[in-house]
Amino acid sequence: MDNLADDSISNKGVGLLPVIKDVLLQLLFALMPFVAYNIYYRKLTVNYSRNFIILICSLCMLLSMTFASSVQSGLIFDVRYVIMFFGILFGGFMTGAILLIEFLIYRLHIGGSGMIDAIIILIITFPLSVLLATLYHKSKHKFWIVFIAGISFSLIPLLVLYITKPDYILSHFIFNVLVMPVHNSLGIWLLVTLFNKSVSDKELYLQYIQNEKAEAVNHVAASLAHEVRNPLTTVLGFLQLIKSGTFPQEKTDRFLEISMEEIRRTEQILSEYLSISKPLVPFQQKLELTAQIRSVVELMTSYANMSNITLSADYPELPVYISGSPAELKQLLVNFIKNAIEASRDVDKGCVNIRIYEEAEQVAIEIQDNGIGMNPEQLSRLGSIYYSTKMSGTGLGLTFSYQAIRAMDGSVSVRSSPRSGTVFLITLPLAATDP
Repeated sequence: MDNLADDSISNKGVGLLPVIKDVLLQLLFALMPFVAYNIYYRKLTVNYSRNFIILICSLCMLLSMTFASSVQSGLIFDVRYVIMFFGILFGGFMTGAILLIEFLIYRLHIGGSGMIDAIIILIITFPLSVLLATLYHKSKHKFWIVFIAGISFSLIPLLVLYITKPDYILSHFIFNVLVMPVHNSLGIWLLVTLFNKSVSDKELYLQYIQNEKAEAVNHVAASLAHEVRNPLTTVLGFLQLIKSGTFPQEKTDRFLEISMEEIRRTEQILSEYLSISKPLVPFQQKLELTAQIRSVVELMTSYANMSNITLSADYPELPVYISGSPAELKQLLVNFIKNAIEASRDVDKGCVNIRIYEEAEQVAIEIQDNGIGMNPEQLSRLGSIYYSTKMSGTGLGLTFSYQAIRAMDGSVSVRSSPRSGTVFLITLPLAATDP
């Protein structure tokens, strides 16, 4: 602000409400960087940049000077010093220089009797802002730096104006010694404190994400090493027995058969890990769901028969269309049905039933078994890439399935209890009807 005034306290008789309105409007401009940061960077996995600070500060300064308060032609009231200090504090000296140039150009354009005073005040406050910003980053007592900045940017304009225009200061004395300092001090304190808190929270969030990624990589590496080591150890043992040449051909053939089976299992494990690492993107291919499920049921029926499990399905009478990838849909259905079959092996008259029905612009696929079920702790860990309820499982099948369902804008829920079976409910949006 260069020269400030308050009609409510002057002889012109303007009420107090316009003054409060102007102060609140300027505080809104002062807090715009904080609001914009929380809106723009809320979902981004990066923190603020210098370009963001330059852009938002330039906009705030332009708005505050455009809609500034004025009780005397050429004398305007705004939060330029708050924005200038904030820009230097979080954007560096280059940001401050850009804001300085913007201010000079726009203030010369506005003109008026307070233009020279404004330039004099800025000659004093700009280097002071640079100094205080430097001290802020080095000091442990940051609150006092912000406090000094607020008081300084309130007193310096008053002193300059008192020297150059004492009549103006005396005419609007109460406003200049009370409202303006409170406005500047409060504006700087709110903006710097709130923005700093948001930035710190964002840094903690980004650090948390990095730690989660590192932990996930560690889990995957440990799980992969464990899962691959077991079949390779088996293969190595049988190859050593075959090399000894002390076994009949029949046993040697059996050893080779087991070794090949273990190698195939290793290949399957690696394929599952690769499918997890490959990002899934939403597909828009239109699929007839019933036909897809029929083919999967036919494929899994022989596997169910080998396990003495009854596999059945209830299909809707009319075609049901969804959007997705045929390969991924087939894979996730195989994973759920295979798990249901394996969970029902140890119960009498094991059965798995699949039901498809529509509800509220969505289609539900219900996969129910009467198997061993799961306890609450097991339910809470389903979908983790390193967790499985099976002794020989990696948990990758369900992880891939959950990921594929989310890629199709779907959801999955599960109900289960020990020795009472499990129900997986997959919900997918229906495909848009062709015009």
